[in-house]
Formats: sequence, C-alpha cells, structure tokens
Amino acid sequence: VHLAAISFVGSADEAAFYAVNVVGTMNLLRALAVLARPPAKVLVASSANIYGNCDSSPITEDQTPAPVNHYAASKLAMEHMALTLADQLPIVITRPFNYTGAGQGGQFLIPKLVDHFTRKAPTIELGNLHVEREFNDVRMVCEDYLALLAYGQSGQTYNICTGTTYTLQQVIDTLSQLTGHQIQVRVNPAFVRASEVHRLCGSSNQLQRLLAGKGITRTQPALAQTLQNMLSAAQAKVLC
Repeated sequence: VHLAAISFVGSADEAAFYAVNVVGTMNLLRALAVLARPPAKVLVASSANIYGNCDSSPITEDQTPAPVNHYAASKLAMEHMALTLADQLPIVITRPFNYTGAGQGGQFLIPKLVDHFTRKAPTIELGNLHVEREFNDVRMVCEDYLALLAYGQSGQTYNICTGTTYTLQQVIDTLSQLTGHQIQVRVNPAFVRASEVHRLCGSSNQLQRLLAGKGITRTQPALAQTLQNMLSAAQAKVLC
C-alpha cells in the first residue's frame, strides 16, 4: 500500500509535489517490478482532488479530471505514469475523498479545529468557509483499502467515499455540541486559496458493487463519532 506523498494541498514547495508524488512513486513501482517475488497487489493512493471543480455530483470515476492545484496535478500525473507499469504489476488506484481521524497532522483542517476546541481557544482563523467536503473516517478508508488488496481488480480505479458532505459550519457546530465550547471564527485572507475546489462529493457505486459481490458491508462512523474520537485522543495527549 503506497501512501507516501506530499499530501497537504497548501504546501509551498510546488516542485516537491512532482518530485515526491510522481517521480518517487515511479521509483518505488520500478523497484517492485523487478523483485524476484512480485507483490500480489499494489494499491496506490491518488486523490479526489484530481476532479477539481465539476458540475457532476456525486462524482464517478469516469468524470474527466480537471485539477486546479499542483497537488492534484501531481496525483493525476502519478496515476498515468503508474498505469504504464500495469502490465508488470497488479496495480489498483484509489481516489480517496477527504477523510480524517486521530493522529492526522495539525496542518489539516479538522485536526486544527479539534485542537482549538480541545484548548477552549476563544477564536480560530480559517480560510474559505463555504467549501463543502466529505469528512470520512480514516478507519473506513483503511477497511476499504484492505478489501481492495484482497478483491480489487488490477488496472482499475476506485473512489473511496460515502457521498455525504458537510459544510465547515456543520463541523464547527458538531464540535460545539460535543465540547460545550463556542468559538469565534475569523476569516484570514492568507488561508483562502485562489483555486479552491468548492465541493467534493463522490460516488462509491463501483466499490460498493465489488464489495457487495464479496459479501462485505462497509461501515462509516458518523461525523460526531469521528470527531469525538479525535477529541478524546487530543485530550489524552494533553494529559500526558
């Protein structure tokens, strides 16, 4: 399972997106291709960011990609390059939509919110408040990856998503309900991306059909469960 990448969309080093996400992936795949005992399956994680802003919703795997930032462009280039080795390796590509969970880096949105609520911070600075995303649980994503390692079809691409989206306000409201803390949100223009993807909502029909054929039922914790798990982990870290 290849997860190594520069995954923070706002990273300042644009060249590194391509050096790590594209060239790094190809170096890894070429090394796997010459092993005396090749892997039974290679799962390579791309990103739903490759779809960019599109009118279709929920988005299926056959939607024409339209990346709007270097992170997304590097992931799309990585997909194309990886599939040049599909005749040598049993490659499965995943396009996960936004997901989160305990342990995610503090530069990402949901961990940042959780940190502020854990500390009872009076204010928080955010970027575009009008974006809408799936905020799925990392535990569901892991279960999907394990299932695809076992049953994913080589050369195929699968959305990892639920089709359920949330506004940032819904996330903030849920954290307020869980903690009893109210926070003042301030928009920092420095955090607003010029090429923001406004809404990302995916269709998991292809994955669902595959798993249903194997008798597998997916489990996705509710947003409140995911956030509570993250709050508990953050509070335990403070106590330590």
